[in-house]
Amino acid sequence: MNDHVIFDGRVHVYKRDDSRYWQCSAFIKDKNFRVSTKEDSLSKAKDFAEDWYLELRGKYKRGELQEEKTFNEAADQFMKEYPIITEGNRNAVYVKGHEQRLDVHLRPFFGSMNLSQINAGRLQEYRIHRRGTGLERNKKVPARNTIHQEIVTLRQVLKTALRHEWLTHLPDLSAPYKTTGKLSHRAWFSPVEYKKLYEATRERAEKPKRKRWAWESEQLHDYVLFMANTGLRPDEAARLEFRDVTIVEDEDTEETILEIEVRGKRGVGYCKSTAGAVFPFTRLRDRIRNVIVEDAEEGTQRKEARKPEPTDRLFPKGHRELFNAILKELKFKLDREGSRRTAYSLRHTYICLRLMEGADIYQIAKNCRTSVEMIENYYASHIKTSLDAAAINVRRVKKPKKDEKTTP
Repeated sequence: MNDHVIFDGRVHVYKRDDSRYWQCSAFIKDKNFRVSTKEDSLSKAKDFAEDWYLELRGKYKRGELQEEKTFNEAADQFMKEYPIITEGNRNAVYVKGHEQRLDVHLRPFFGSMNLSQINAGRLQEYRIHRRGTGLERNKKVPARNTIHQEIVTLRQVLKTALRHEWLTHLPDLSAPYKTTGKLSHRAWFSPVEYKKLYEATRERAEKPKRKRWAWESEQLHDYVLFMANTGLRPDEAARLEFRDVTIVEDEDTEETILEIEVRGKRGVGYCKSTAGAVFPFTRLRDRIRNVIVEDAEEGTQRKEARKPEPTDRLFPKGHRELFNAILKELKFKLDREGSRRTAYSLRHTYICLRLMEGADIYQIAKNCRTSVEMIENYYASHIKTSLDAAAINVRRVKKPKKDEKTTP
């Protein structure tokens, strides 16, 4: 790093190895102040540093010089406020994610910087730094969405500083050279794939690989059918209790369906299932009546019959490992775009199948507690039945020109 001193060593003019511009720094009132000169010429940078230092000295004598907060101080204030203000409105895992991104990535890079030093150029250096660290450690380069989440956390910290008047304005945090991203559809199971999936889970439920895995295999089969016929999110299904589900006769369709009171990231909502969710639900309800109880002293197991309590969970435990094992056996873990299929893919399958059957997109959005825009962007765009061939291939009959003579 090139370093030059002026004013008898009270001001330093220096250039970092990774920057084209000269920086200047000075100690006033036991506080180090730094700023970029925005000059690539040393002589011009020294002139800028002299004016800047004299201005700082004048502010100090007039009592106008305030100590600038650092990013670490703003981050501490953000983590002090955020969990309290958002309590009950934000998932604890989401709040923890902000803290982890700050500790692992943002603080090591921005921590000691003054808030005024964090600008669009510094942010671009951070993006390059994150990509470089992944390559240096022979690890996967952070995904675009991962960097985006880190910038969201950074923005929240800077907004906290703005509210406390530690900043005068927010810097430009947008990514330069950005092009319109490709809209990729959510991973789902086509009708053929979905049939193979539930046939595989049914076979596993009938013939589990281990006798002690029978209950988990049966639960997974009903989980797949229930999720693909309700469109619930995995976290919503995990919270679902028997008192939240009612079997009703639908007057409009004259079918037996489920009415579900859903509690999830959008608060309390409601869902009406297809008829295909009723039998999986009744099996879940009946299965809990015969609970296997282990006797630790005798080392034996016995079945104990009881009715499900209203507060019992439909899915008291997750089935990720078994579900992933079946996906790998069927070679369904990745779709043709390389997107990973998870339990969320069952929700996406529900939406896509309903669209293919001609359901109203607005009603699907309401039933799935999402927006029409989300469905249009990520689901409807790749459903071939959403295109009306009659409307696309329409042909207009051209009118004859005026100067053309009609034959008798």
